[in-house]
Amino acid sequence: MDETAIRRALTRIAHEIVEKNKGIDNCVLIGIRTRGIYLARRIADRIQDIEGKPVEVRELDITSYRDDRKAFVDTRVELAAVIGDLNGEPFSAHDKKVILCDDVLFTGRTIRAAMDALMDCGRPESIQLAVLVDRGHRELPIRPDYVGKNVPTSKQEQIDVSLTEIDLKDQVMIIHQRGQV
Repeated sequence: MDETAIRRALTRIAHEIVEKNKGIDNCVLIGIRTRGIYLARRIADRIQDIEGKPVEVRELDITSYRDDRKAFVDTRVELAAVIGDLNGEPFSAHDKKVILCDDVLFTGRTIRAAMDALMDCGRPESIQLAVLVDRGHRELPIRPDYVGKNVPTSKQEQIDVSLTEIDLKDQVMIIHQRGQV
C-alpha cells in the first residue's frame, strides 16, 4: 500500500465507523501504541470532517498485559499509565463504544491484551476493532470490524507498516523470509 491507498483505507474505515455506530455519540478511538495511536488520530480527523464534531482519542500501552513476556506477572498498573490522553486524565471505559485501532492484526494476542487492559477501566458498551492490515494466522478467535486491507501472508513473511509520523513515509510492505521485499 502506498500513501494514497492508506489514506483511502482510513477514510473508508472512518465512514464505516460512523455508519455502524449511527454517528459518534459515546464513541472513543483508542490507538494501541505505537502505530495504532497515529492511525486512531488520522481516523478521528476524518470522522471530524464527516460529522463536523470531534471524537475522543486515547492511547493504550499494553506492555504489562502481554502474555508473551518472559516474566509475565499479572500486575495491575495504574490506569492513567495504561490508557492516557495528552493531559494524563484518567479514563473510564464504562458504557462507551470503544474502537481499538492498530496497524496489523496477526495472531490476535495484542488485541486480547488490549481488551484485558480496557476491562480494567470499566465495562464498555462495546469493543470494536479497526486495523489497517489483516494478515491472517489467528491464534485467538478475534475478528476485526473494520479492515483497511486483507493481505494473505505466509507465517515466514512480515508486514512492515511505515507511517509519516515516525517513519517519515506512508507505506505497507510485505517482507519475505530472506529480508527481500
